[in-house]
Amino acid sequence: MSDTGSAARFDGRVAVVTGGASGIGEACARLLATRGARVVVADRNGDAADRVAAELGGHAFAVDVRDADAITAFAAQVEADVGPVAALVTSAGIVQAPLPPEELPLALYDDVVAINLRGTYLTLVAFAKAMLRRRAGAMVTISSVTAERSVPLHAYAPTKAAVSNLTMGLAGEWGRSGIRVNSVEPGYTLTPALQHQIDLGHREPALLEANSTLGRMVLPQDVANAVAFLLSDEAAAITGVNLPVDAGFFCAGSWAPYGGVRPARG
Repeated sequence: MSDTGSAARFDGRVAVVTGGASGIGEACARLLATRGARVVVADRNGDAADRVAAELGGHAFAVDVRDADAITAFAAQVEADVGPVAALVTSAGIVQAPLPPEELPLALYDDVVAINLRGTYLTLVAFAKAMLRRRAGAMVTISSVTAERSVPLHAYAPTKAAVSNLTMGLAGEWGRSGIRVNSVEPGYTLTPALQHQIDLGHREPALLEANSTLGRMVLPQDVANAVAFLLSDEAAAITGVNLPVDAGFFCAGSWAPYGGVRPARG
């Protein structure tokens, strides 16, 4: 991933990325490493975490965010073995097929909630403990545009709405203690997980592109750029925001009754 010399730097700072072995998490890990961070790649796929961390000169941890004890131990081990964590990205998450609720398996519903919401909460709290003692830290959660719209994702979207709300709550909780907590709400992002849904016929690329003002899907690098900004000192006065990175998804829908957004011209 290319980067500019004028971009915010993280030289020597420890940055932890959960779900860091693929998709948005991997893009975040790579960008933060490019900007000088000492990156910790955490993922339940330990082999994939090892691969990404080795390429970045970082550290890999195999961890399942559903396991509260494992998350607590992971945070303690990173602090002891790698160093004080300055930045945290909670990107671990799973998607679901757009099933009617009466056809949505309860086991899948529970897994989406356990990873996307409970896992995010457990990770934030585990790493906040040391940040609170130091009175310094920046966190970014990965939510979704589905947090704010009606969609047929009756497990995934509610968990993302909860993550956006949790972000604002923890920003209020920890702000006076020097911790900033923000979120990005990506639009339809061309990750391996989304590509798998496309391959299964659960998503239609042309429709995803049409439902944006820019006429394209979001790339993982687009999200990583926003995450890096929110973690950086350039965002020192920003906390408790849920920043859409959506290629104009939020703007496009209201144009549908008027024939859609204007085509390219000029």
